[in-house]
Amino acid sequence: MFNWFSNLNYIYQALIATLFTYGVTILGASIVFFFKKISKNVMDAMLGFAAGVMTAAAYFSLLAPAIAHPISLNLNPWLLTFLGFFSGGLLLFIADKIFNKLLSKKNKRILMLVSSITIHNIPEGLAVGIAFGSIYYGLEGATTLSAIMLAIGIGLQNFPEGSAVSIPLLREGLSRKKAFFFGQLSAIVEPIFGVLGAFLVLKMQFLLPFSLSFAAGAMIYVVVSELVPESQTNEKKELMAIFTIIGFSIMMILDVALG
Repeated sequence: MFNWFSNLNYIYQALIATLFTYGVTILGASIVFFFKKISKNVMDAMLGFAAGVMTAAAYFSLLAPAIAHPISLNLNPWLLTFLGFFSGGLLLFIADKIFNKLLSKKNKRILMLVSSITIHNIPEGLAVGIAFGSIYYGLEGATTLSAIMLAIGIGLQNFPEGSAVSIPLLREGLSRKKAFFFGQLSAIVEPIFGVLGAFLVLKMQFLLPFSLSFAAGAMIYVVVSELVPESQTNEKKELMAIFTIIGFSIMMILDVALG
């Protein structure tokens, strides 16, 4: 299997790898079908859990590599990371204001949650595509095995991320089918940008640090403005905070162990 895969064109390798990461998101989003009825306590706990997952992903999957990557390119790491992170948060802030005028409170939350995770999945797709494209261009440290491990790591991280979208959407009153649909839809960008990253690997290397930190800023904005405040409306708010810690811990382990 490995020999067959390693002999494929690098574009096909990137496509297959990102279809895998997308598929794991589908599995994560499908968790909404395994509950017959979900109480407010469970839903608030899941919101807290989702907040922890997104916070950990923002740092370990996005900010940490955004800081490290420019160093290898002889670029300013803190400036690129700051500009990307602040821009991502600012975009969601502006969108928040616009959505307040155009949408109902429920629809605004749905759109912000889905858009923030989708933005997050764009640089992940780029990262996988760049990893496989780097092999073709013979860049230092680029191997098929390392690119596969990156795809596996991102894929496993996508399982809790898929549920982090679909579960809050179920809380907002969407049907299970719609919550699942939007949950999996948030990762459809990964195969698209995976192939794009493989095509434009040399140019995308310079864009990746900014896009990674941009996605992190967007995710943190949603966590702070929507997920945590909503989960803390529960009378057992201390317990909800523990679920946020649990979500962060699980995502941290996946990122660090598989990164």
